[in-house]
Amino acid sequence: MRLLRTPGETVAGLRRWLYRDGRPNLAGRLINRADAAIYGSGLVLPNRLAVLAVPGRRTGRVITMPVAIADHEGERYLVSMLGEDANWVRNVRAARGHAELRHGRREPVRLEEVEPAARAPILRRYLAVAPGARAHLPLDRHAPLSEFERIAANFPVFRIDTE
Repeated sequence: MRLLRTPGETVAGLRRWLYRDGRPNLAGRLINRADAAIYGSGLVLPNRLAVLAVPGRRTGRVITMPVAIADHEGERYLVSMLGEDANWVRNVRAARGHAELRHGRREPVRLEEVEPAARAPILRRYLAVAPGARAHLPLDRHAPLSEFERIAANFPVFRIDTE
């Protein structure tokens, strides 16, 4: 029985703990607020780190969360690392895709949901550019595309179109 963990295993376990029930716990919310302030300021590089702002589906109050933007074949995408039940996914669907990205400036966007059959290469690219998400998707970033095709229906992907 192995008692010691590698640093990578410890970090992945911490990231899973922050979202243990599919939503951020108190520590996760505090970290997300700090990340949102930093990413939204535009002072941090790369530009793939931003803040998504979308109206809440119940209150209409603008909800913000830090996101990593995956680029693939000249397009930009957002991926739900927590799957279908993520609140931001439900809010985007309720807002018919209307949202805003912030990275030093505000960019009104329309988020178009990608069909599951086209998600696999985007999911693989997402894991390459979003190390924090690796603990939440059940595959290694170097897994074959066929493995990503197997899980694609469980992780919503949205193409970012500028309005």
